[in-house]
Formats: sequence, structure tokens, C-alpha cells
Amino acid sequence: MDDVELKTRFASWIGKKVRRQDVIDSRLVEQYHATLQPYLYAGSKVPLGIFWCLSPDITTSEKLGGDGHPKTGIFMPDLPFPRRMWAGGELFFHGEFLPDKPIDKTTTIEDITVKSGKSGQLGFVTVRHHYHESDKLILDERQDIVYREPSPLTADPKPTVETRSAFDVLTAEANSTLLFRYSALTFNGHRIHYDYPYATGVEGYSGLVVHGPIQATLMLNLASKCLGRCPRRFAYRGQTPLISGQTFQVEAFSRPDGGIDVRVVSARGMVTMTAQAEL
Repeated sequence: MDDVELKTRFASWIGKKVRRQDVIDSRLVEQYHATLQPYLYAGSKVPLGIFWCLSPDITTSEKLGGDGHPKTGIFMPDLPFPRRMWAGGELFFHGEFLPDKPIDKTTTIEDITVKSGKSGQLGFVTVRHHYHESDKLILDERQDIVYREPSPLTADPKPTVETRSAFDVLTAEANSTLLFRYSALTFNGHRIHYDYPYATGVEGYSGLVVHGPIQATLMLNLASKCLGRCPRRFAYRGQTPLISGQTFQVEAFSRPDGGIDVRVVSARGMVTMTAQAEL
């Protein structure tokens, strides 16, 4: 299937919107702190990254797919590639989230494309989230979701990390309890994060997979600590899956323009996610 055929087949999905409302209440903040406290930037009125817990896709159990996500065709298009994962995105902050304020979240499917990768064809869905408080835009988020074909079991790639002198480093432990609690916070049923036989035997990973938003959250918080405030723009991209059961590092590097480069490095020396933060 080429890009033109894909766009034609799924044209009705482009522009589809969903609007929901949620609130950053004291219980959510307490649970979020309890899960990620050692890694959070202290200079924000609500913890950074908590917006990824707001207004998740919710369905009853019979509407879940085999991977634990809501079946495609409900909230996301049913592209002919069965594996889904969070590939990256970009954040533009226009204000600061406040506690106990209703947040209106509007989600729009902006684009659908297909590309060829090392493991076959990949489908990409670009999703835009707008978060408003009392009609004031707080956050404009682009999120990239990748669909891929089933792939055979493969060995972990060899480390390719480059040596750089980090401005600041955060060390975190990727254990199954962290993954479970974060899945609960975000109402994320994807089985690669808690079902070891499924993650290894069906999707071909070498263990449970650490959520992309966990990595992005830690990078966002470390970058904010280095900058002394939440960045205006934060762009991130997944490089390779981060597997649980190990400690990993989040490293920050200063840039000549005053921004911060951030990356996640696994215990084996693999860069699993990168980001750029700008004031």
C-alpha cells in the first residue's frame, strides 16, 4: 500500500475531532508525585508531564484489541499494520497548568502517511492535542503514532551511544512497579508494559517496554531544571525501545543558543529517546 492509496482509503479520518474535559485534582497530583517524585522539577505549580494523564481514550473491555489498546477504528484509524507505539512529538507551551482547573482537551487527527522502514512498511498518524483552560490555550501538542507490521523475534541492537560531556544527569530505575503505576495513571492498557509473555512472545521485545511518555516526562523535567523553567518548545523522538529491569540515565547538554539537548541512555549504552528544549 502506497501513501496515496492509504490517504484515499482513510481520508475520512483526517480532521476527525474528539473533545473531552478533565481536571488536575489533588488525588491525581498525589499519585503522580508518588510515582515519579525523585525525577520531577520542583519549580512548577503542577508537576510537568501530568497532562499526559488527562482525558485518556476509554472503552469497555470488549472494545479492546489484542494488544490491550482500544481497537482501531474507534479512536484511531484501522491501518493495516497491527503493532502500535508512541514514536515522538512536539510540545508548545503557551501558559502554565494550574491545579483544580477544568482542562478542555481537543484531539484532532491531522495526517496519515506510510513509509518503508527496515522492518517493512510503517504507518504514521499525526495527532494534535490542544489543552485549554477557560478558553485560554495552555499547550499545543503534536503526537506521532507509528503502526508497524509484525516482526520476528530479534536480538537487542548493539550500543551506538556517542561520548558527550553532560551538563546534568538523572539516574532512574525502570522496574515493573513503575511501569504498572504509570499505566494506571494514564489508563494505558498496552500489554507491552505489563504482560511479559505477550511483550516477548508476541511483539518480540526482550522484556517489558518502558513507556515513551515516561522517558519524555523525565527529559522534560530535567531540561526544565537546567533551564530554570518549563521550556516554550520541547520536541522529542523515540530511537529504540527502552526495556525494563535496568537503571537508565537521562542526560542534558547545553547548546550555544541557550537551549538544552536531552537524551535517555539505557544500561547497555543505547540512546532510546532524544529531545530538544527551547526557551
